[in-house]
Amino acid sequence: MSVGLRLALRVPCDRFVVGLDWETEETALGLFGPSGAGKTSVLEALAGLRPAAEGRIEVAGETWLDSARGLSLRPEARGVGYVPQDLLLFPHRDVLANLRVGRRRAGRSADRVEFDHVLDVLELGPLVARDVATLSGGERQRVALGRALCSAPGLLLFDEPVGSLDQRLRRRILPYLLRIRRELGIPTLYVSHDAAEMTLLAAEISVLDAGRCVSRGAGEALFGGEALRRGGGSEAVVNVLEGEVERIAESLATVVVAPGLELAVADDGGLAPGQRVAIELRGADILLALGDAAKLSAQNALAATVVRLDSAERGEHPGVVVTCAVGDGGHRLAALLTRRAVQELALAAGCRVRAVFKAQACRLLAATAGAPAVEARDGVRGVQPRADC
Repeated sequence: MSVGLRLALRVPCDRFVVGLDWETEETALGLFGPSGAGKTSVLEALAGLRPAAEGRIEVAGETWLDSARGLSLRPEARGVGYVPQDLLLFPHRDVLANLRVGRRRAGRSADRVEFDHVLDVLELGPLVARDVATLSGGERQRVALGRALCSAPGLLLFDEPVGSLDQRLRRRILPYLLRIRRELGIPTLYVSHDAAEMTLLAAEISVLDAGRCVSRGAGEALFGGEALRRGGGSEAVVNVLEGEVERIAESLATVVVAPGLELAVADDGGLAPGQRVAIELRGADILLALGDAAKLSAQNALAATVVRLDSAERGEHPGVVVTCAVGDGGHRLAALLTRRAVQELALAAGCRVRAVFKAQACRLLAATAGAPAVEARDGVRGVQPRADC
């Protein structure tokens, strides 16, 4: 299924007018940027919740908004599955009743998404008789996702889908989002201010700043060498690597990303052999060394070849992103170095180096099969633990 998204959108906000022109055929899209950049305003305009929005919205060949012609489809006519930050579940109903609300909204389109398949993908079967008020933060999030899916949407809109969860629960929810993307194939637009999550979930990302699109592309480019060119700091340079846990010993997990490319990752007790994981590694946590880099306390020292260097002023301090090929050359790591370090090492394209980083620097972003089944009751800010926990 193709999104076929065509936007020429203008959305008035308090401090500025959000302007977004976007044409794409990708099915997994992302809106990235700081709080207040206008990301939620775009989602609400797509959902038909911003009457003041102007311009044109076309999704999969259907025109939802054409202000020049006076056309604006009602929200219920757009076939959107919207999961806002506050979830908006019905707290006085059980899980099944909340899911049925989405099913009723689907109307004649209900057969596009099988109810049992939604239960399976999100592992909601054991929860259907539970009252929403008794659910953990991660469980509530899954119910909100399920209700949106049950509406048989032509487009899914997720506003910070894991933004209110702590790190442990994020690992549990992100795999469900990946399953939705891979198994259901519904075109999706994610909103986030987390670069690693965007890279994992979205194939094409628009970066918003004060209502204006300042960059667009795949996460590997936006949060690698191009990050400094668009004014980002060290927090903007991230790497996301996916692999399988091969073994665990002495609180260290060996994750195989590709043949000949293994990472040592700190294990807090939640990993298991055979598990699929996604790892976030910040560019500022990677050191580059010449020679063998022997006798280091860091558990990771990967043979690498410098591919390119990108430099720009980063505030008052110059910075350089050094992109290296690792493993069989099919994977890239972006390291953030000072200009002085690059000069002292005489780094240039083609240089053989070691990419050195600690196991603790590999943040577990998502973990699939094998993760603990019990979710924290206080994983969401503002949700109080149950008395019987």
